[in-house]
Amino acid sequence: MNKQDDKQERVIPKLRFPEFQTALGWENKTLGSLGTFTGGGTPSKNNYNYWNGQNPWISSSDISDESIYTIRINRFISDLAIKESATKIVPKNSILLVSRVGVGKLAITKDLICTSQDFINITPSKDNLVFLAYALKAMKGKFLSLNQGMAIKGFTKDDLVNLEISLPSTPKEQQKIADCLSSIDELINLREQKLTVLKQHKKGLMQQLFPSHNELQASKQASKQASKQASKQAIVYPKLRFPQFKDCKGWEVVKLGDICENLDARRIPITTQDRESGKIPYYGASGIIDYIDKFIFNEDLLCVSEDGANLIDRNYPIAFSISGETWVNNHAHVLRFKNRATQIIVEYYLNSINLEYYLTGMTQPKLNQAKLSTILIPKPSLEKEQQFIAYCLSSLDKLISDENEQIDRLKDHKKGLMQQLFPIY
Repeated sequence: MNKQDDKQERVIPKLRFPEFQTALGWENKTLGSLGTFTGGGTPSKNNYNYWNGQNPWISSSDISDESIYTIRINRFISDLAIKESATKIVPKNSILLVSRVGVGKLAITKDLICTSQDFINITPSKDNLVFLAYALKAMKGKFLSLNQGMAIKGFTKDDLVNLEISLPSTPKEQQKIADCLSSIDELINLREQKLTVLKQHKKGLMQQLFPSHNELQASKQASKQASKQASKQAIVYPKLRFPQFKDCKGWEVVKLGDICENLDARRIPITTQDRESGKIPYYGASGIIDYIDKFIFNEDLLCVSEDGANLIDRNYPIAFSISGETWVNNHAHVLRFKNRATQIIVEYYLNSINLEYYLTGMTQPKLNQAKLSTILIPKPSLEKEQQFIAYCLSSLDKLISDENEQIDRLKDHKKGLMQQLFPIY
């Protein structure tokens, strides 16, 4: 092979570390030449003896689409299961590549492991394990293009072994790229750990700050029994109270309809075809669903989901504040409060409790206006305490939001870096 032929077969990535800019371009190789392959399988779920062993076993749902280091192991199989089923023991220092049901997801394992049939596992013979994992991750688009099959799409080992991949000719360049991307993944992981701690702290704080629905009901009932006047104010005491308010009187138990004004009559739904694009947020039960050119509200308000599965599933907040020029359709209640701090407390409280007691409808859960107005709310009697709690919770949410933004920036940076560091397939 002459020098001209060699030059044509090599690839130069868009971004290269300074010390390798004058080095030879990357070589094209087939994946089949890089190491050995191990398949997977799923032992029968009906045989208890297969699922009481010590060998870790994973399916495609047990690895992350974000990090090559994330493997959630919660199932173990026996030696008998390995002997009598299609699954195999994957060697240490292997890449677990999903070939169907999540095509392109992958993780590296430093330990022996077994996988389902949704994996084609690669054990490199000499190339850097971590580098090769990132290189394969950069090829996700190529793997997706190999998808075949009617019921469950995917690719086969034969597709994989003949696939070409570009690799640096020197181990040092592979290591440099692996170290760079691993350091970003480590930063993302640390940020995500911090985010988890903040969310757990918020959840625990809410449980301590706000009495439960059952406690409010019990307090309301006790106040009725203690007085001939059924309207006598019920009082509750939160488990956790900020020091300056420990000796103050308890919180009132009030109905939501008694502390806010309902503006549902002003809502107007607009069909998709009738909307004109603009900069004004158009809200529904799930929050912003579009941006239009007109508004019907222009103040601080609280929206509460009126219908939808999320009233039970709670995949996103069912209560959310809106401000400025906005439009709301008929799938979210609109409430006005005289006191901004009260609004914030109600928002956090509604998002922290189970509302099934107030819902109607079986197939399509609904929180109608009549039921909404009867929801019991614990409200600090002192406005200063309301303000303190509102500020505390808002500040905590700001920390969570900032952490989410940092994680998103790091992920975007990593994505852009990989597009530059690896050839486009």
